[in-house]
Amino acid sequence: MTTHTDDTTPATSAEYAAERPARLEWAKHAPDVYKAMVRLDTAARQGLDHTLYELVKIRASQVNHCAFCIDMHTKDALAAGESVERIMQLGAWDESRHFYTEKELAALELTEAVTVLTDGFVPDAVYERAARHFEEAELAQLIAAITVINAWNRFGVTCRMAPGHYQPGQYK
Repeated sequence: MTTHTDDTTPATSAEYAAERPARLEWAKHAPDVYKAMVRLDTAARQGLDHTLYELVKIRASQVNHCAFCIDMHTKDALAAGESVERIMQLGAWDESRHFYTEKELAALELTEAVTVLTDGFVPDAVYERAARHFEEAELAQLIAAITVINAWNRFGVTCRMAPGHYQPGQYK
């Protein structure tokens, strides 16, 4: 175990948790909400390609700075056979387009637009690109999946859930 002695030595998961403890175990205190979120997450993923689903979850979590969810979904993606290279490039997907299919690119672009809502709406061009690559039912599922991961991210960031302890399949 590495000892966190100064600003140049990285902290271990345990040290990070000690320095920045979770604010609230929200699932423990709102179990019905947690169970509803799990059901919503299960419903949102139906009909979506698993690889695409994990890429979307990782990218939204990166945008939202949710370290817990980045840790979880990166590990799940790796366990499902996703490449390290494609996961590493997600933070710069627009500059690394050759790593992804056109359909994945449309999903990533839509993920960012729904997650950020900079202008208060999803631009027509972004939506239309996604609509060209997804049947309506699949597009509805994709929008649901993006919405759900954003909700999970808000719980994780607000409650300061610490990354590093998740094992693939732990919450399935």
